Amino acid sequence: MGDRVRAAVLAEYGGPTQIREIRTTALREREILVRMAGVGICHTDLTAAAGAIPFPLPAVLGHEGAGVVEWVGSGVDTVRAGDHVVLSFASCRQCPNCTGGHPAYCADFAALNYSGRRRDGSTTLHSGSGEVHGGWFGQSSFATHAVVDAAGAVKVAADLPLPLLGPLGCGIQTGAGALLRVLRPQPGSSVIVFGAGAVGLGSVLAAAATGCATILVVDPLRARRELAVELGATAALDSATPGLGRELRRLTGGGADHSVDTVSSEEVLNLAVSTLRSPGSCVTLGLRGQRNPVVIDQSSLLMGRSVTGVIEGDVDPQTFIPELIELWRAGRFPFEEMITTFPFEEIEAALAAASSGAVVKPVLTF
Repeated sequence: MGDRVRAAVLAEYGGPTQIREIRTTALREREILVRMAGVGICHTDLTAAAGAIPFPLPAVLGHEGAGVVEWVGSGVDTVRAGDHVVLSFASCRQCPNCTGGHPAYCADFAALNYSGRRRDGSTTLHSGSGEVHGGWFGQSSFATHAVVDAAGAVKVAADLPLPLLGPLGCGIQTGAGALLRVLRPQPGSSVIVFGAGAVGLGSVLAAAATGCATILVVDPLRARRELAVELGATAALDSATPGLGRELRRLTGGGADHSVDTVSSEEVLNLAVSTLRSPGSCVTLGLRGQRNPVVIDQSSLLMGRSVTGVIEGDVDPQTFIPELIELWRAGRFPFEEMITTFPFEEIEAALAAASSGAVVKPVLTF
């Protein structure tokens, strides 16, 4: 049996987490043990905790971790003990999608990130009464320590604010990557972002950094709209604005070049498509569960409009996270402005703040 850790264990869907002392199991090949400095709370954690993603219980969630490597398993040559790392999703690094630069679409993504078990059927965590499922997005970082797939650990400089960096590994990466890697707007272009959570604001930061001239944000919460403007949006509209579609088309001179849908309801996705110019491109990013049937007006897709689904920004975290950090060092990606920290012991308050929208990006610190 491995190290003792304190972890927030979820025993039933929709129930509270309980901080308990459990143990890690012995490291396998390509695994490392990371002592957490901070971990963000992502909407996908809330979705899994509610049971919409069938991650087996009891389990430890959390997948926006950042910390210090304490132990390294066999076959790991990318990091060593003492390195500071930001954690992201697990990927095999061997399938055609991984070797082609698209590890977010790894052939084994579900098994590596959603199954709660290693390939050999074992779990990374154990309590006195039995197995605890880990490996959530390759980490399960709602804990003082996490057993991590080394492919998802990105080494970063020791002078960075490590506790704040975890959200770069998922939510912020998703929004920024969808903008920079998938939409690839030209300087001077226009973008509409639907939803001003961490994913949407990641897109706003990326749009501002790439020189978009018009960056519109739609969100029901005034505080989030104000933050979006602080982070680079040229205007932010209430989602309840009468004639919202007409107003968005007016502000973009007839339609936007690009749109980002982080909500992924039928109503919002159709609005994100219908407010594009022709041609124009929309990315849809929200994960609402295993299935989310929507009907799109096919006539809105004519004349060159397109919709693309995007997971994890369609990026390779090993190269993309360092790019975001360099933008941050240059003062062009102030992602810390959306973060509110909570002590790890206050995880239930942090989860509630994330669920209500009172906080854009809660980060648990250790």
